[in-house]
Amino acid sequence: MKLNELKPARGSKKTRRRVGRGLGSGRGKTAGRGQKGQKSRSGFSGGHGWEGGRSRLIMRLPKRGFNRDREPYQVVNLADLNGFAEGDRVDGASLAARGLVRKADKPIKLLGDGELEVKKLTVEVDAVSRAAAEAVRAAGGDVTAHDAAEES
Repeated sequence: MKLNELKPARGSKKTRRRVGRGLGSGRGKTAGRGQKGQKSRSGFSGGHGWEGGRSRLIMRLPKRGFNRDREPYQVVNLADLNGFAEGDRVDGASLAARGLVRKADKPIKLLGDGELEVKKLTVEVDAVSRAAAEAVRAAGGDVTAHDAAEES
């Protein structure tokens, strides 16, 4: 087989519809857009939420409260830390290396689900729950949360 003999699979290439090419084509004159009206004009594009020119529903509804764009935490539970050895340093890089979080540079929160069996861990994360912090300290470890205001 040569390059000039290559062809796409049969039925994979669909010919585009050529509109406005004469009355005999079946899509001549108005080109399938019907007669008059906004949708028949060139340049019209009724996008997402388009309501025929009136004010959109999302714009008519009252807005309350506020939304703060904040990056969601990657969650790690106490039971996940049992794979570490005694005295290890647990941070974003070590958690990512073990596959417990996807990205080391994104915020990580330690939660208190499960039992911690490893002693003397040094945990450095962005946020930690109160129960998780107590469990790590009870096992002789140390916890540092970078977002101290975020602790709950």
